[in-house]
Amino acid sequence: MRWPASLQARLALSLGLVLTILWLVAATVTAVTIRGEMDEVFDSALRETAERILPLAVTDIVGREDQGITQRLTPIRAHDEFFTYVVRDSEGRVLLQSHAADPAIFPPYDGTGFQQTATHRLYSDAALRGTIRITVAEPLTHRAEVAREIQVGFSLPLLIVLPVALVAIILTVRFSLAPLRHFRTRIEARSARDLSEIPAEGLPAELSPLAATVNGLLARMRDAFEAERSFAANAAHEIRTPLAGAIGQAQRIRSETRDPAIDARAREIETTLKRLTRLSERLMQLARAEGGQLRTDRGTDIRTVARIMVEDMARACAPGRIVLTLPDSPVLSDIHPDAFGILCRNLVENALRHGAETTPVEVSLTSDGLLSVANDGPVVPRDTIARLAGRFERANASSEGSGLGLAIVTAIAERIGSDLVLVSPRADAPDGFQASIQLPMVPDTASPDKIHKS
Repeated sequence: MRWPASLQARLALSLGLVLTILWLVAATVTAVTIRGEMDEVFDSALRETAERILPLAVTDIVGREDQGITQRLTPIRAHDEFFTYVVRDSEGRVLLQSHAADPAIFPPYDGTGFQQTATHRLYSDAALRGTIRITVAEPLTHRAEVAREIQVGFSLPLLIVLPVALVAIILTVRFSLAPLRHFRTRIEARSARDLSEIPAEGLPAELSPLAATVNGLLARMRDAFEAERSFAANAAHEIRTPLAGAIGQAQRIRSETRDPAIDARAREIETTLKRLTRLSERLMQLARAEGGQLRTDRGTDIRTVARIMVEDMARACAPGRIVLTLPDSPVLSDIHPDAFGILCRNLVENALRHGAETTPVEVSLTSDGLLSVANDGPVVPRDTIARLAGRFERANASSEGSGLGLAIVTAIAERIGSDLVLVSPRADAPDGFQASIQLPMVPDTASPDKIHKS
C-alpha cells in the first residue's frame, strides 16, 4: 500500500486506521468480557434452577404411592424451554422430567457440579443421601444465540459511529491544515518577480519555522536581485558621461581631419559608441522595469503619454512614418506614466527598426486600454516569435539593436499583471508583425479626484 502524497490525506488515513484498530480491539475485549460475565450469569441461573426444583421433586417423589415410575410434567401453555431437567434415582432410573427433556442428552450422574457436553451445559445435584438426583441442562446454542445478539447490538452503533468519527477526523484535519493551504495559495499566487515577504499568520507552531525559512530565502533572493538591478542601473548611468565625452571626441576628430580613412574610422567609433549608449539606456530601462514602482494609486489618461512619445519619435523619422490612433474618450490606467512611456517607446522603436520603411508603423490605443503596435514586413516564424521576448534576442544576427526592447516590455507586462502578445502576420493582413499589451484600467466608478492627467 502506497501512502498518498497529500499530508492531509496521510493524517486522515493514519488517524482513521489507528482509531479503527483501537475500536476493534476494544470491541473484541469487551465482547470476550461480556461472554465471560454472561456464562457466569447463566451458570448461576442453571444452578439456582436445580436447587429450587430439587426440594419440590423430592416431596413429589416421596409422596407417591407407586414408586419407580417416570412422570413427565405437562406444560400449562406452549413456550420455548431453554432449561430442561430430569430427576433420577441412584440406579439411574428417570423419576421425573420436564415436558421437553430428552433423557438421551443427559449423561450418567457424576456427582454434584457442572458438566458440559458437545451440545449442552449441565448442572447436577442430589438429595436424601444421593438417592434422588437432578440434572438441569441448557443448550449451548442458546448461549451462543444470546452472545451473538449482544455482539450485534454492540456492533451496530459502531458501524454508525465509526464512519461519523472518520468523517469528523477528515474535517478536523482539513480545518487544522487550512492555514497551511492558505500559505501555499499565497506562494502559488506570486509571480516570478514578486519576492516580497509572504504573510504567515495563523500557521501552527510546527510550521512557523518553515514559513520563516521561506521568507528568509525570499529576502536573500530579493537582496541579490536588487543588488544586480542596482549595479546594472548605476553602471549604465555612470557610463553615459564618458560615452558622451567619447562621442564628442570622435565627432571633433571628424570635423578636424581631412583624411577620408581617419574620418571613416572616427565615424565607425562614433557609431559604436552611440550603440553602446543606447544599450546603457536599455539597461537602465530594464532595471526600472524590474525594480521600480510601475503602478500608482490613481488613474492617468495615458493618451497624452502615447501622443508625446509618438511625436518625439516622429521627429527623427520621415513624415507619416508613424500613424497614431487614439480614442476620443480618456483612457484611464494606473500604470506609471514613465513605465508606459518606456513600454510605448520600445514597441515603436522595435517596429521602426524591423518593419518595412515604405509603410507606416501603426500605433493604436483602444478605449479599454489595449495598446497595439503593428508594422509591415515579412512573416516572422513561430519559433522565432517564441524567443523574441528573451534578453539579447534578435530576429536575426544581422539586426541592429540591443535585443532588449521586447524583454523590457515583457518585464513591464509581468509586473502590471498582463501579457505581451506577439503575432505574425498581423491581424487582417497576410504579412507583418504586431505586438499588443492590455494595460490595467481604473474602474469607471473612480471618483474625479482619483483621475489625473499628465
